[in-house]
Amino acid sequence: MTLPGARGAALVEWISGLALGRIGEAPGDDHEEMAAATAEFARSAAEHPVFTAPPAGPPASPSAGPSAGPAAAPADAGRTPAVEDIVVTTPTAYHLLRFVEAPYEGGLFLHLWLDRGHANLALSLLRMRELAHKLVLA
Repeated sequence: MTLPGARGAALVEWISGLALGRIGEAPGDDHEEMAAATAEFARSAAEHPVFTAPPAGPPASPSAGPSAGPAAAPADAGRTPAVEDIVVTTPTAYHLLRFVEAPYEGGLFLHLWLDRGHANLALSLLRMRELAHKLVLA
């Protein structure tokens, strides 16, 4: 909450939509509603085939056709999804979502709500990444 423009933050379990921790304000003044809505959005992005990472290794040759090589696997529910960050901008705010690796089934993400007029988007993304990296879940 020491970031310029920070209005609120939450640690959300993205399968159930529960806020495991929260601080500051929530859009609409309801942390639980915000957690459920952002979890649905985050889960949709994390599981969508458009956003999954391609498999490691050399790319399939274009002439080999659609059956060449394995398809990108959907995100595993107990691991960090292929999506790392989601940034949503509105006329008045930034919403930053950063996925966090969890040692159990069900993923987590940090949600930071920023006042667009006072926030530094690049700095906020860097700090979110640092925080997520330092976060230890047992």
